[in-house]
Amino acid sequence: MRTFSLFSSISHRRTLQWLVLVGCTVLFLLTVIWLPYKAQQIESTERQEQLIADTLWVEQSIRFQLGRNEDSVRALANEIANNHLAGELLSKRMQLILRSHPELAGMAWVDSHGTIALSSGKAPFSMDTPGRLSAKLERLRNTLEPEYIQPDPPQDSRHSATMEYLFPVQQQGVYLGSLLVSYSMSGILEHMVPWWFAQKSEIRLTDRLENTLGQRTAGGVGRHVYTYAHDLHLPYADITLRTDSVRGTPRLMSNLLVVAIVLLSLGLFWSLTALWRDIRRRVQVERALRGQIAFRTAMEDSLVTGLRVYDLDGRITYVNPAFCRMVGIPAEELIGRAPPMPYWAPELMPGYQERFSQRLSGTINTHGFETVFRRTDDERFPVLIYESALRDDTGRQTGWMGSIMDLSDRKRFEELSRRQQEKLEASARLVTMGELASTLAHELNQPLAAITSYTTGALNLLNDPDTSLDQTSAGRLQGALEKANIQAQRAGQIIRSVHTFTKRREPHLETVDLRTVITEAVQLAELQASQHFVQIHADVSPETPAVTADPMMLGQVLLNLTRNAIESMRDMPPERRILQINAGCEPGSPSSVTISVTDRGCGISQEARERLFSPFFSTKPDGMGMGLKICRTIVESHGGSLSYSDNPEGGTIFRFSLATAN
Repeated sequence: MRTFSLFSSISHRRTLQWLVLVGCTVLFLLTVIWLPYKAQQIESTERQEQLIADTLWVEQSIRFQLGRNEDSVRALANEIANNHLAGELLSKRMQLILRSHPELAGMAWVDSHGTIALSSGKAPFSMDTPGRLSAKLERLRNTLEPEYIQPDPPQDSRHSATMEYLFPVQQQGVYLGSLLVSYSMSGILEHMVPWWFAQKSEIRLTDRLENTLGQRTAGGVGRHVYTYAHDLHLPYADITLRTDSVRGTPRLMSNLLVVAIVLLSLGLFWSLTALWRDIRRRVQVERALRGQIAFRTAMEDSLVTGLRVYDLDGRITYVNPAFCRMVGIPAEELIGRAPPMPYWAPELMPGYQERFSQRLSGTINTHGFETVFRRTDDERFPVLIYESALRDDTGRQTGWMGSIMDLSDRKRFEELSRRQQEKLEASARLVTMGELASTLAHELNQPLAAITSYTTGALNLLNDPDTSLDQTSAGRLQGALEKANIQAQRAGQIIRSVHTFTKRREPHLETVDLRTVITEAVQLAELQASQHFVQIHADVSPETPAVTADPMMLGQVLLNLTRNAIESMRDMPPERRILQINAGCEPGSPSSVTISVTDRGCGISQEARERLFSPFFSTKPDGMGMGLKICRTIVESHGGSLSYSDNPEGGTIFRFSLATAN
């Protein structure tokens, strides 16, 4: 029994040994098979990742070069808009750009009628705009935004497609034409893709249907093993950069048994080394993680922009210190809270609830919106909020991140700026009245002298002992006093007009009769016009409706424009010194009224046109240079626009429009 037990024990031990041996053998074989396969997978993954990284780098390189070309075209358009380039000079500039950018096939200037007036390069431009560009040019005229035109696939695979880029040229909002730039798709790949990348991959540019627009196969044809595609994100053009590596699938390693034996022999050492490295890396990662956490904490503490995170149920999961300081509530009281929030203003609760519902439905406004929060002391303050979806590393949405900026300081600055503008306008009116002071004194002397004369005659008539107040004498006395009263009213009207014009007050919009405002402005302007023998003619159509404006500010605009017109005509012959003021509705625009001030003076020089509305620029030796700037500011604050043009009879016409009163 003992022998049987011993043999049984030995047999059991040998069985266990065989099982261990078989297990080790199986593990060895599995290792021999698995290691090369895994190495092949890793190498394939690395090749694919390298291809993706190189493709993204090439895409950025192409986008950067296209951006540089767009800057060159923009600079050329600015020179055209400023009348610095035209004709032969423009053609030479186009040729210079084409020589500097070999990927460009040609350039052309398309005028405002859609006709190619000038072209340069190898692109097949005709003197008539191609039909497929007509719709693009019409949209360009309306949007005034540059765009790329989707290229058509080439008819022959040996040729390359052509892509056009349209850039609008405008001057003060007026469309002058556009610059048409032609790219060769193969030229883009030839001149924008590095040679080292072209040697490793077949590169193609395709449209959304994967039609080839251009390709480069300097290193050979791709094997369709490692491929990647990335959109170039060009405005109005759907073009994809596709790369196909010329490298195939990596081969299995030769002499597998020898390599496996060597690997198994070095496995233990490698394992220990890897374990030691792993421990070191873990320690380094933990140290770096602690440093990142400390850095993020310090960064969040220094921010003045509030950060707030909602989960998918609408509960607050995170707020930074800036947001807590903003609303005056500690973070522990906010985290976990669900609507309604303690910083919501009760009077705006419906608006908060509506935006919160939009957030839960996924239709948030990523462009930002303004609202009002309240602090713990019940103080309201304006905020600007930007929100976006918050996602984890797998792309799954976990909530919403919001950035909140306190607009209190900006609102105070805007209010201060508005008050400074009002002070500047008041100062300009005082300067205007200072310039009119001598003329005003002259005009007041006339009615005052007449009053003195009439009253003296009346007193002499009363004090004459030989004169009895019969009916004739009483009539003469009454007539003298009535004339004195008229002259006194005239002097008082002049004083009241000056007082109203120079009085500084808050802007007040009301329904204004243009005839009254123009009449009062003409009365003040005639003080200066009489000195220079200028005739002022005011023509206001009887059908002209009332407008919504501040009468004092509107009078300031009219007085500044009329005084400028008078100054421009003081050296003209007497028969040309005519100033015309017109007001009425333009045909087809019944909702606005146009007021024009026309002179027949010396006009505006080309040098002055470029800086006419710039602050502190004046053609007068003693001018402040703020008159026209203030006029434009006042008109634009009323929703209108101030412009000027040449008078066909000589001189200048200033026009501005105002909305009619409802």
